[in-house]
Amino acid sequence: MSRRVSTLFFDMNSFYASVAQAEEPALMGRPVGVLTTDAPNAACIAASAEAKRRGVRMGTRQNEARQLCPGIVFRPVQHDVCVRYHHAILRAVDTILPVDRVWSIDECSCLLTGSQQDLPRALEIGQALQQAVLHLVHPALRCSVGLAPTRLLAKLAAGLEKPGGLHWLLPEILPERIAHLALDDLPGISWRMKARLEAAGIADVRALYHLDPKRARAIWGNVAGERFIRELRGETVVWPATKRGMIGHGQVLTAGNTSAEGARLVARRLLVKAAARLRREGFYTRSLHVGVKCARAGHIGQGGTIRCTQDTGFLLETFDRYWAQLPQHKPLAVNVTLGSLLAEAEFVPDLFASPEPVARNSRLNAVVDALNQRFGQDTIRYGQLPPHHVPYTGAKIAFGRIPSAEDFRE
Repeated sequence: MSRRVSTLFFDMNSFYASVAQAEEPALMGRPVGVLTTDAPNAACIAASAEAKRRGVRMGTRQNEARQLCPGIVFRPVQHDVCVRYHHAILRAVDTILPVDRVWSIDECSCLLTGSQQDLPRALEIGQALQQAVLHLVHPALRCSVGLAPTRLLAKLAAGLEKPGGLHWLLPEILPERIAHLALDDLPGISWRMKARLEAAGIADVRALYHLDPKRARAIWGNVAGERFIRELRGETVVWPATKRGMIGHGQVLTAGNTSAEGARLVARRLLVKAAARLRREGFYTRSLHVGVKCARAGHIGQGGTIRCTQDTGFLLETFDRYWAQLPQHKPLAVNVTLGSLLAEAEFVPDLFASPEPVARNSRLNAVVDALNQRFGQDTIRYGQLPPHHVPYTGAKIAFGRIPSAEDFRE
């Protein structure tokens, strides 16, 4: 019986560091650390293969990285450049196989059909995909490819060898082929879930693989546990579509913005960016939450339900009321969240509200958005900007979110 796989998963290796090397060819072959921001002792969000071999990892601070890897070169992350490379990679992959789903800036999956599912043919496709990225994007951009009957197993296969690995997983070689992994090496197993599994007597991947799906449901506390185990075993699982529920932005405050007023202006700017995204992506919001992380008070916040809106002016007025209720104790970070999103097609105006102010504000927002998109960020702005300008405010790559080109211009 032929071996068949239905999912190809590819993971770009050391993506941010590889982009830095692609942008500066002189960095090819050298240890590179990519920083969260251009600030003293900022943490690395990525390290090149050369730096990883010396122990530099995500979260390593500059001073420690220099001790581990003398001669390491640091570069701040360029979110807009990384997004440009992401789309170039998608175009290159599309010459071999259509991308079915983008999971993050550096991870995507493709579906295999017909004769593509035969393992020898699937391996040829995986190798061709790797070569397409190298030749059509840049030789610094290497990816690992995994093949399997489910996305979970394909992702695990892609992680078995980096950089540039090409592996497959099928039930006939499981769980032995992944038995060396720790529980929290598996996608979806957080340290909290690992502790919960260990408390239930599940100490390793082999025991997890043989766990009864109904018991997994009880340990997880919902049906996701049963789905996880079945997918781990190579069974076809249909996961329900997720529904967009919120738009949020946050920022760690730089030294120039750590005053109470600086924090307010940063949070205000994040809200303006979130409101523009709200309109561009076709939603209304029905709640606003404002949060601050303080050195002494920890995380504090204010928020609540608001009238259904996508108007920046109304959101800023609401923000001012919430912010006035927040005691300021050495702010370190701020965040804003627009929740309870409603698609524009589902929005029903208030029958008792005067339509003219709403229409006028809608036209004003549209004009401001259009001018900023055409002439650049902050061509028209809502009030004062923060004392210290921080690049990519509200337009940073996050897990599960890839900014659009418009994010960098609003």
